[in-house]
Amino acid sequence: MKILPEKNAPRWLIFLIDIGICLFALILAYLVRFDFLSLPYEEELPILKQALPWYILIRASIFYLMKTYAGIIRYTSTQDAKRLFVAVSLGSLIFLIISPIKKEYGDGFYFLPMTIILVDYLASVFFLISSRIALKLLYFESQREKKDVLRVVIYGAGQAGLIAKRTLDREGTRKMVVVAFVDDDKNKKSKTLEAVKIMHSSQLDDFLKEGKADQLIISMQQVDAENRKEVVDTCVKYGVEVLNVPPVSTWINGELNVKQLRKIKIEDLLGRRPIRIANDKLAEDIAGKIVMVTGAAGSIGSGLARQIIRHNPKQIILLDQAESPLYEIEQELIRDGYKDKLLAVVADITSRSRMERVMSRYKPDSIYHAAAYKHVPLMELNVHEAIETNVCGTKNLVDLAIVHEVKKFVMISTDKAVNPTSVMGATKRTAEIYAQTAREGVQTKFITTRFGNVLGSNGSVIPLFRKQIERGGPLTVTHPEVTRYFMTIPEACQLVLEAGSMGEGGEIFIFDMGESVKIVDLADQMIRLSGLKPGEDIEIEFTGLRPGEKLYEELLSNEENTTKTHHPQIMIAKVRHYDMSEISDVFESLIEFNRSGEIDQAVKKIKDLVPEYLSNNSEFTKFDA
Repeated sequence: MKILPEKNAPRWLIFLIDIGICLFALILAYLVRFDFLSLPYEEELPILKQALPWYILIRASIFYLMKTYAGIIRYTSTQDAKRLFVAVSLGSLIFLIISPIKKEYGDGFYFLPMTIILVDYLASVFFLISSRIALKLLYFESQREKKDVLRVVIYGAGQAGLIAKRTLDREGTRKMVVVAFVDDDKNKKSKTLEAVKIMHSSQLDDFLKEGKADQLIISMQQVDAENRKEVVDTCVKYGVEVLNVPPVSTWINGELNVKQLRKIKIEDLLGRRPIRIANDKLAEDIAGKIVMVTGAAGSIGSGLARQIIRHNPKQIILLDQAESPLYEIEQELIRDGYKDKLLAVVADITSRSRMERVMSRYKPDSIYHAAAYKHVPLMELNVHEAIETNVCGTKNLVDLAIVHEVKKFVMISTDKAVNPTSVMGATKRTAEIYAQTAREGVQTKFITTRFGNVLGSNGSVIPLFRKQIERGGPLTVTHPEVTRYFMTIPEACQLVLEAGSMGEGGEIFIFDMGESVKIVDLADQMIRLSGLKPGEDIEIEFTGLRPGEKLYEELLSNEENTTKTHHPQIMIAKVRHYDMSEISDVFESLIEFNRSGEIDQAVKKIKDLVPEYLSNNSEFTKFDA
């Protein structure tokens, strides 16, 4: 409850109050002087009447000259107290000086009795300074109470919501009061849960608009994505912090703790129902088998490793050239109890001889190929490395998978391979073509998965925006109309594993990624989720499309169509098929040009192989027909 007003009191009011305090001190001095008994009015009253106007004039003049009334009371400092002490002392000193002079050379009476002057001085100093200190403490106490009482709305009026409320009720370090429950179930509207009213989610906007809550906690474990996004958007609009109750499996000793509540992340607001896969065949394909993951230190590779190892493989080979991140994922899985199934291999897929030794020694049953360069502008400037890793590295793995009779080879591709406008996208499409074509007449099943941007992956826009927010901005967006498809890392990994289990070879699996997201809207929401205001606290700056970038990403090329699978959100893209006889010479020339440093010729070969590749904002537009 607000005890003191936020506005500063007028200076004239403080001035009058100070004079009133001094008059109270003077009256108190008389009461003390005469032991709080009846005053000798006949003797003292004439003296007081005569002295009072001069008393007020002297006190007021000194207060005015020393500006004792000018300070902000709630921020009273030692300097303010010192100024008051000096002002009162100076006034009382004047009283002491003029009092004997008046008696000796005036009417024979003291200005004020000496004891009255002394007691008045002590009382004035005490009351003036202590009143300021008391008001200051009162103000900060009111602010502290106001701040400490956190008004909480719980989203979910079920068992989880009740547990969340009871957890807050027993929280001792900060007072958290549940002021309402909100639920999507209209049947719960206007009912109560432990004496707290339940409102429908449609009423939340009006409730928050009135400033009745400081925080909202999402307690439900399974929330409809669209409803959750709408609730969070409403909270963000009114500056209400949003927290999530973590999964029950992470509760400490089966009990929820307030410290486990975490802020909502942009990854939680995908805005669509996530893909959920339960495939018994997947467990059969992995259990007891040797599985190799390339690019295992990356976002997708490490996510795949975490999911694969839960299906009880005989061994999982984590292969990457990045030593430190590879060590980190290895140690994480060791901590999770999988030490006996792990093998971390530091290797570069572009080294044919090194990969030959790895394949000969460990003989994997299946390969999940996630190793690739993925940054569009960076690869536009480093074409040699893009071709060497994305094309030559993939070719090495495909060829060796055939030689060593790997049963399944699952390649992770990208939506940027569709009608590519960048070197990165074109090299991934080239790798797709080689993997698809190599399936003819061999035992290995080559399967490709193609999806959009992964939320929170290394080097993606989400971590970039977070760092920019931490630095105070600006958030850099290439173009106000640029859009991208997004999915979470677990979803991406589920798609890859599902494709591995259901693919028969030669397919490119895609899936329904929902609506594309405007990057500027993503930036705006991330700023607001951080408790800041776009355009006020942090700016959004448009930098222009970078080399190779598109405004809009696609999942299927113009000439492609799809066929359905057993999963309604997963489809197979029908694409043009090549014969190895028609592409083998092109690949050999492409690799030769790249390794001899003839980059322009290498890019021209890619354009021959991928005719839909039209460079955008790039030096390679000169080769477009």
